[in-house]
Parts: sequence; structure tokens; C-alpha cells
Amino acid sequence: MAREKKQIAKNRKAFHDYEMVETFECGIVLTGTEVRSLRENHCQLTDCFALIRRGEVWVQGLHIAPYSHGNIANVDPDRKRKLLLHRNQIRYLEGKSKEKGLALVPISMYFAPNGLVKVELALARGKKLYDKRAAMAQRDAEREIERAIKSQVR
Repeated sequence: MAREKKQIAKNRKAFHDYEMVETFECGIVLTGTEVRSLRENHCQLTDCFALIRRGEVWVQGLHIAPYSHGNIANVDPDRKRKLLLHRNQIRYLEGKSKEKGLALVPISMYFAPNGLVKVELALARGKKLYDKRAAMAQRDAEREIERAIKSQVR
């Protein structure tokens, strides 16, 4: 029986604001109370981003609420957290992120089948306003087509 990954949080706003070029799975350095808080689904990815500093990838703006039964072991909920990637992946991302218009954006956080917390990091290109409008129009058109097909079946 294959176990699936359990979704903790998803950055829906990123899919609206960015066009995903490439994605990477990476680990994240957390404390024990942060993991317990994630098991209670207390995480927010909305305004977070990743930076590369001195050969290490750091995620900023990731909010993990303090654990409800924690004590002094709870850490700052908005602290910088280190992402774990292979060195050649970090070099590749560093080169790509220096290109104009590309950014590193965490798009989802989940528990892997082995119980470890993983972050899906995307190399993303910012969308222009007209691209966002076109994507919304396309979604609306697809929704209308689905409704029409559904009403014909009845």
C-alpha cells in the first residue's frame, strides 16, 4: 500500500501572480514544535519567497503559528528557515534567479510518505496584468463549457 503525501499548505496566490517554469522538491530545517504545529495545519505560504545567500537557500515570510501546547520551546513564527537542496541544484537556481524576471517561490508544503516535511520550490516568472486577465478569462470560458455540457447531459 503506497502512502501519499499529505498537503499542509498551498500558495494559490503564486499560481495567479507567476508562471511556473520549473519545480524542485526540497527539505526544510524546522524545530520540533514547528513540526507539531504543521501537523495541526497551522501554516501560511501566501507572501513567502526564497533567497540564496552564501550558497544556502533561505525561505522568508513563511508563517508557522506557535504550537498550541508548546512552551518556551516555541520559536518566532516568522523567522527565516533554511531549505535543503543539493549543491548543484543551488548553483543552478542561483544562476537562473539572476536572470531578469525569475524568482524563487515556495508553492506548496507537505508531509512526504516517510514523515518528513518537504517544500515544493518553483522557479517562476512574474505574469503581466494582461496575462492574469487572459488566464482568468480562459478559466471562466472552461467553466461555462463544463456547465453547458453538464446541463445537456441532464
